[in-house]
Amino acid sequence: MSETLSQPVTLSDKAAKRISSILRSAEDGQSLRISVEGGGCSGFSYKYDLTDDREDDDLVIEKDGARVLIDQVSLVYLEGAVVDFVDDLMGQSFQIRNPNAVASCGCGTSFSV
Repeated sequence: MSETLSQPVTLSDKAAKRISSILRSAEDGQSLRISVEGGGCSGFSYKYDLTDDREDDDLVIEKDGARVLIDQVSLVYLEGAVVDFVDDLMGQSFQIRNPNAVASCGCGTSFSV
């Protein structure tokens, strides 16, 4: 069984490829931090940052050269989610398929629980 399958949050292959590409052009040692903040159209919003700050209790997801950090507070809202990357006529974006979200906004970055 793959270690990725046991993670509370998973990365799709497309997301891992895009994150890996971003990290190759970033400073050495950086990771993509995904967090949840209060605000947005539906109450909470996803935030993406490149960072080299890693906390001891961060969830670290590594796949195919991609490294994602999620803090413990955000993990409560992201448990069971899949991070994907979509490239379509509307543009390119990371999208989170979050089973905890009961509603979301058309922008794709705001949700409620």
